[in-house]
Amino acid sequence: MKVLIMSDSHGNKELVTTVKERHSEEVNAMIHCGDSELPKNSSEMNDFLAVRGNCDYDTLYPEVLVEDIEQTRFLITHGHLHQVKTTLMPLKYKAEEDNANVVCFGHSHIAGAEMVDHVLFINPGSILLPRMTTKKTYVILEVTEKEYIVHYYNDLGDIVQSHTFTKHE
Repeated sequence: MKVLIMSDSHGNKELVTTVKERHSEEVNAMIHCGDSELPKNSSEMNDFLAVRGNCDYDTLYPEVLVEDIEQTRFLITHGHLHQVKTTLMPLKYKAEEDNANVVCFGHSHIAGAEMVDHVLFINPGSILLPRMTTKKTYVILEVTEKEYIVHYYNDLGDIVQSHTFTKHE
């Protein structure tokens, strides 16, 4: 199974559409972790499991989504309500409450992936305004029977980094 994950596109319709069209045939689901700054019912946001970020004004977006995609439970949020710029602890507690295997969030514009107590946390970075790097990024998460493989792509569609994490059942 493969899942596209992006965040913090801040109104750039062209980038969202380009990434969506580039990978739509190869992924099982698409996630946007907020600050799209696009209406929920816009064509660009069709097909995305999307949440509301601190720069989103469309109240049709939920603050948090919990979605089962195949046998993996995803917790999706922007992160501004969970203090992600300073710690992952509030988000870790929320993941435990929801029995999530994978947590997807944005807000900091800093790409990163780490396993904490058998839960994979993924921040895809920002496809428009990256911080701590010049690389504009998004993620395709590949879930196998034994592993999570996190591929970071740049805005041109090239893989710039990959991380593999062992699943713990």
